[in-house]
Amino acid sequence: MQCELTDFMYPLLADVYYPLVDQGPYGNVKKTWVLSKTIACNFSSGGAAMKEEVKPNVNITQDSILLGRVKTDIRVSDSEDKNAITNVLITNIRDRWESPIYLETSGPRAGRSTLYEIATNEPTLGPFGSVEYYKLTVRRSENQASDI
Repeated sequence: MQCELTDFMYPLLADVYYPLVDQGPYGNVKKTWVLSKTIACNFSSGGAAMKEEVKPNVNITQDSILLGRVKTDIRVSDSEDKNAITNVLITNIRDRWESPIYLETSGPRAGRSTLYEIATNEPTLGPFGSVEYYKLTVRRSENQASDI
């Protein structure tokens, strides 16, 4: 497993999971999520100042979007496999002292780190034409019941 080091531009760590995809006898697809690497990253809230995080309605929903940056392409696993952004999960976002930052307070993951899906992954080019970092938009997964 690969682990990047934190610095002033990337003060946080996060775990990245990729799936092993199996197909059952009736054609049903089952994903088993496997920890691949720990990345250095930087995330902050992506919501507008006046936007409510919890929207009251019949089903109380929590809208959580984070904007961030990472050093390497998140779609590439430590074994150099290329994955679609829909096959990548990020969780266990923590500071350099291993204290988790985003936690679930209720439901099946109560007390555990929030699961995030990748919404966008864009390279940012530097002045000499090489990729300096990747901009990420991640959103809280609707399915927090995963066995990660």
